[in-house]
Amino acid sequence: MSNYRVQNPATGEVVEEFTEATDAQIDTAVSAAHAAYLSWKDTDIQERAAIVRRAAALFMERKDELAAAICLEMGKSMAESYDEVEFAADIIDYYGVHGPTLATDYQIPSTIPGTARIEALPVGALLGVMPWNFPYYQVARFAAPNLVLGNTIMLKHADVCGRSALLIEDIFREAGVPEGGYSHLFANHDQIASIIADPRVQGVSLTGSERAGAIIGAQAGRNLKKAVLELGGIDPMVVLDSDDVAAVAREAWEFRVYNAGQVCNSNKRLIVMADIYEEFVAELVRLATDLAPGDPAHLGEGEYVPLSSRAAAETVDAQVRKAVAEGAKVLAGGDLSAGPGAYYSPTVLVDVPRNSQSYGEEIFGPVATVYKVSSDAEALELANDCALGLGGSVFSTDEARADKVAAQLEVGMTHVNTIAAEAAEMPFGGVKRSGFGREMGPIGMGEFVNKRLHFIAR
Repeated sequence: MSNYRVQNPATGEVVEEFTEATDAQIDTAVSAAHAAYLSWKDTDIQERAAIVRRAAALFMERKDELAAAICLEMGKSMAESYDEVEFAADIIDYYGVHGPTLATDYQIPSTIPGTARIEALPVGALLGVMPWNFPYYQVARFAAPNLVLGNTIMLKHADVCGRSALLIEDIFREAGVPEGGYSHLFANHDQIASIIADPRVQGVSLTGSERAGAIIGAQAGRNLKKAVLELGGIDPMVVLDSDDVAAVAREAWEFRVYNAGQVCNSNKRLIVMADIYEEFVAELVRLATDLAPGDPAHLGEGEYVPLSSRAAAETVDAQVRKAVAEGAKVLAGGDLSAGPGAYYSPTVLVDVPRNSQSYGEEIFGPVATVYKVSSDAEALELANDCALGLGGSVFSTDEARADKVAAQLEVGMTHVNTIAAEAAEMPFGGVKRSGFGREMGPIGMGEFVNKRLHFIAR
């Protein structure tokens, strides 16, 4: 079986296979990306932006086709598939509209007689290595700002996303991106390393696991290439108090099981004050009870979708079992389907010991892990006791109290009284082992750019 395939996670059926690229095809793609850059960078930025805006419009025109592809590829419900297509279109359009302004040159004061200007220039051909959990959104936030800026894109997508990857390539081509300006590569790991090493390639962006980030980061560093790494997260959601505990618990649950829990910045650690803990957990258990596997294309009430693959479901099951062996308790869910489907029932997990191996592991699936604390200081200490630092949130009826705790979170994105503020204009990224660099928003164009000083003496 080819590494690149469409495999329905609901049934295990391999629907389509794709041929891996040859080394010669990879070299041709790199040559084309570099050649396209030489003309694309000199194309007026307003023209580049108009092409990117056209790509956003095409995403919306073809949303039925795009949504159906990812529903089949990775088991996302049709409703969530449409959500993702629309969000990707919003991101692409955001850079088509605002990109030229975000890349405007500006003057800085100079103590030397003359004029000092900072320019925002493209750097060249870039490689993106993208994951399967959000096949369009992840690509949009990398490709759109860089295409407006004048860089060109080579995209290596996840091995189960061949169909959606080719659709994205087709849309950018149809929008008017020149040949080589955006290309999808069915590349293997060795070929990825050779692309990063190629002097015609100027940077790499990866969204994925810590392990993948360490490998790609090392390859980039060895070749003196800029890298942006968006890695895992075990984001805390701290609940200090609430006028409606059940409502906050429902909000927590719905965000945690969104996309079958396969979300980097999901609220993977629910840290709840002792006086509301029992009510909070009881609501989670109620929501997790009497659920059944469903067809992602026709999901019914009380049904849940599969994970992206059987291997992913088995990994989550093994992690939960290990946590239980270390002293944790499953209060609801925790059932792995018999297969070959990739179903794992949404789960409520409590009492994970702080000294256990499981405590520091990210569970990339629909598992709500809850911790009980007795003070704001204890909540903050627990929230920051983590090697990862993507995002975090704090809930309270007292906004100043929540803001004080949120201000001390060691993460790249903090939130008060919402789990995650997600929109095209909101920057995304983390600290510590969650990686480095930012995507989206006004600073999303600032990574792969030559911030060149241009000085004219007087």
